[in-house]
Amino acid sequence: MDGIGPQLPLTVSTSAGAYALITSYQEQVKQNFKNLLLTSPGERMMNPDFGVGMRSFLFEPKIQAVPAIRQRITRQVRKYMPFIQINKIKFDSGENLSESDFMDSPLLSINIEYTVPSLNLNTTLILQNEDTI
Repeated sequence: MDGIGPQLPLTVSTSAGAYALITSYQEQVKQNFKNLLLTSPGERMMNPDFGVGMRSFLFEPKIQAVPAIRQRITRQVRKYMPFIQINKIKFDSGENLSESDFMDSPLLSINIEYTVPSLNLNTTLILQNEDTI
């Protein structure tokens, strides 16, 4: 079976060759988008600006982190993945909390609704706390 690229994290596959492969452009876009979100600026050689750096916001107060994350995601997508249109970025603490309880909660997930018109793709990428650790 032909693949577009390796599935990350790398896993051994007996059916696709040495490693499991991504076989659709939709999954490749989603993996690349998640990679953009989790890569810290300075981590990628020869491209020190690449990445949102979600891990750098782990211990920041939400009142400052939420707008900074939103701005960082928007700017990085515009620069490195301009074929993606972000429709909505929603922050959630896993429960229906008031604004003050949300800001005090240690949990944070990010739901990013996006569209890739060239692939006729309209989907959501969800980042949970465990994705950033």
